[in-house]
Amino acid sequence: MILGCHVSYGKEGLLGCAKEAISYGANTFMFYTGAPQNTLRKPLEESIIQNAHKYMKENKIDIQNVVCHAPYIVNLANQSNYEKWLFSIEFLKQEMIRCEKLGITKIVLHPGSAVGISPEFGIKHIIEALNLIVSSDTNCQILLETMAGKGTECGVTLDEIKCILDGVNCPSKFGVCLDTCHLHDAGYILKDFDCFLKKFDDLIGISKIQCVHLNDSKNECATHKDRHENIGCGHLGFDTLLSILNHPAIKKVPKILETPYVSITDDEKKRVYPPYRFEIMMLKEKQFHKNLLQEIRDFYKNA
Repeated sequence: MILGCHVSYGKEGLLGCAKEAISYGANTFMFYTGAPQNTLRKPLEESIIQNAHKYMKENKIDIQNVVCHAPYIVNLANQSNYEKWLFSIEFLKQEMIRCEKLGITKIVLHPGSAVGISPEFGIKHIIEALNLIVSSDTNCQILLETMAGKGTECGVTLDEIKCILDGVNCPSKFGVCLDTCHLHDAGYILKDFDCFLKKFDDLIGISKIQCVHLNDSKNECATHKDRHENIGCGHLGFDTLLSILNHPAIKKVPKILETPYVSITDDEKKRVYPPYRFEIMMLKEKQFHKNLLQEIRDFYKNA
């Protein structure tokens, strides 16, 4: 079981990420190299990177399973503001260089939003951008994330993902990140995961699945809203997510939790706390805790 969660890239950078993941009982993790809403990035420190690699090795985290996530501000689908489109291309290139320096081999990317244009043109622009970013010398693999279909998102259907993959010049440098909440919200039925995997394999090839975002959903199927829920507390349900986690066809693929933090109101102040240690424990035990959210609140109130 390769199971982790989203962690913060703070003062200690990659080392802090690894420490946080270990504190939750994870054996992998996903991170942003800075705030996902902006382009501010701190210089990388070689000593921290070396210490992070040493710490991960000591704690049995395989760096090949660690995933970076590209920031939300990167939008490759729209050329209406050509300078912004070029900036997205250049910034993603720099993020991939940072990943290579960190020793990270996978970066997850939201394909983009076709604001004011058709999805067909959006996909055309995405392909054009990716072919400017990736070459045969690129070491970091881009994983296209499946999207929920909110607004003008591209990459909502498997056909759209296939279209992008078919258009790139270096297909071996690309993979797919399945997001269970997004797939559910896009209209895919995941309760029969074998059926979904067959559809994916026939269309794209199962070997392209290089990461799974394991999230429950607050929404009914096909609502296109993209609202994540804690494991077992949403419309996908614990059993479905557990079966995906343990499916033999994607056993060696890292699974990453991106579930909501749990809020606690104390002294009229609202604070939020990560649920991951509890969700990871449940998934390892293969047993859903009906009072999960209260357990989390009680733990942090008494901590």
